[in-house]
Amino acid sequence: MPTPYEPNMRAVVVAPPGGADAMAIRTVETPKPAPCEILVRVRAAALNRADLLQRDGIFPAPPGESDILGVEVAGDVVAAGAETDFIPGAAVFGLVGGGAYAEYCRLDGGMAIGIPPGLSYAAAAAMPEAYFTADTALFQLGRLSPGQPVLIHGGGSGIGSACIQLAKAAGGRVGCTVGSAAKAERALTIGAELAINYADRDFVRSILDWTDGAGVALVVDIVGADYFNRNLAVLKECGCLVQVGVMSGTRCEFDLDEIMLKRLQIKATIMRPLPIVEKRQITQRFRDTWLQRVVDGTLKPVVDSIFPFADVRRAHRRMEDSQHFGKIVLDVEAAEDVPTPVRAKAVRYKTREFT
Repeated sequence: MPTPYEPNMRAVVVAPPGGADAMAIRTVETPKPAPCEILVRVRAAALNRADLLQRDGIFPAPPGESDILGVEVAGDVVAAGAETDFIPGAAVFGLVGGGAYAEYCRLDGGMAIGIPPGLSYAAAAAMPEAYFTADTALFQLGRLSPGQPVLIHGGGSGIGSACIQLAKAAGGRVGCTVGSAAKAERALTIGAELAINYADRDFVRSILDWTDGAGVALVVDIVGADYFNRNLAVLKECGCLVQVGVMSGTRCEFDLDEIMLKRLQIKATIMRPLPIVEKRQITQRFRDTWLQRVVDGTLKPVVDSIFPFADVRRAHRRMEDSQHFGKIVLDVEAAEDVPTPVRAKAVRYKTREFT
């Protein structure tokens, strides 16, 4: 019986590792889904900092995952493994270990979520890594409670913009750092109470002024070494630092007294190397806790820009230059389309149907 998809596909290939110019679109073999997987005809793929690191040869794909770049995908199911509960034609999005920068991509059935009605493929692709990480950092690790102040670094990044939205939706008081006045204005429109342009303001002084000297209960940081000591300085007693990125490096010196005397907690999370069982749990938690807020419009994925598939190099350069606010998305095929109602409803779950 012939397969319902092409045996070969276009994909972004990196050889050898290097800068944006190391990427090229080549024809490769289309992957085949395992019994627990679905095969998605990719319509949109979102960019992540991890893609840049993998492209540079610093952060390879986990064992068993595709070497093709891309971990956030949205598209239509063209084939479904026997152990999944999906119907070909369903419009889905999800997090993958690799392979999203391609015309077809394998997606674990437990990691796939039906695209909510009215949401475009591009907006759906902008959600999984950003919102999954934000939920984990803010609530599973950071234990953010209503009324508590939180500092989110990189408020213009995909994760940062998602953190702002989720923290605000949960009743937190949100302060963030950004790299320009324009980004500060955007951060305020999506839920931040305080937006600090780090180019001309000291975030430690700004946060302490904002909290009347008390400090914040939680810091979510993507920067790393350069901010570590200053992050400790803005935490209140028993506060928590959650590290979700290390853009400025991994090594720094610090005084343990700062941690011990204030009884601080330091935690970290990284999504890609987690076992698939844990990733499925994170996906289910997002589905149960936040998906309805996407459906009713309370949460709106922040899409910075959409680049044609052939312009992947230009998309990467935009991310490298930190020009973006929200997610940068690759248009693999009609990414701005909104799935038809039939496709939006063609997702079956063992416990309920998403409509």
